[in-house]
Formats: sequence, C-alpha cells, structure tokens
Amino acid sequence: MSQKIRIKLESFDHNLVDKSAEKIVKTVKSTGAVVSGPIPLPTQKKIFTVNRSTFVNKKAREQFQLCTFKRILDIYSTTPKTIDSLMKLELPSGVEVKITV
Repeated sequence: MSQKIRIKLESFDHNLVDKSAEKIVKTVKSTGAVVSGPIPLPTQKKIFTVNRSTFVNKKAREQFQLCTFKRILDIYSTTPKTIDSLMKLELPSGVEVKITV
C-alpha cells in the first residue's frame, strides 16, 4: 500500500493531545510502519474581554483565554494492518482528529 497518512490532533487540553499522540505512535510502531512526529504546531490563543457589570463600573473588565493545542503525525510505509489498528483505536473525548491520505 505504501502511502503517507497525516493525522492532525486538536484539543483545548495539552495533556489529552500528548497522550493521544503517544497512543497513536505506539499502535503504529507495533504494526511496523514509520512515524515522524508528533510535531507541535503553534498554540492558538483567543482572548475575550467582558464587562464585569452590565450597567455601572465601565472600567471593570474581565479577560478569558481559550488555547487550542495542535500536533501533527506523519505515517509512512503503511500496511492494511496499520490502517485497521488506527480505525480500532479509541481516543479520549475532547480531541479532534483529522486524517488525510
């Protein structure tokens, strides 16, 4: 088969992303395929500013931050066994997985 598979992981929790990437690397290496990664991508930070009160104290504000952590894995020299093991793999909820072939 010998095709390249790219897996992109996204989550708001960096521990979940790292554990998921480690789990994927273990299963892929056990099938004999070659893995490069996990490669950390830059963290996206969204900052929201909200007024503390609705009517008075306009200067009193509160800021919230939402960070998105990303990792990329590239899998080379895949076999049908590799793809089957990836399909059966269970990852924790809260991790978004995008697979491109």
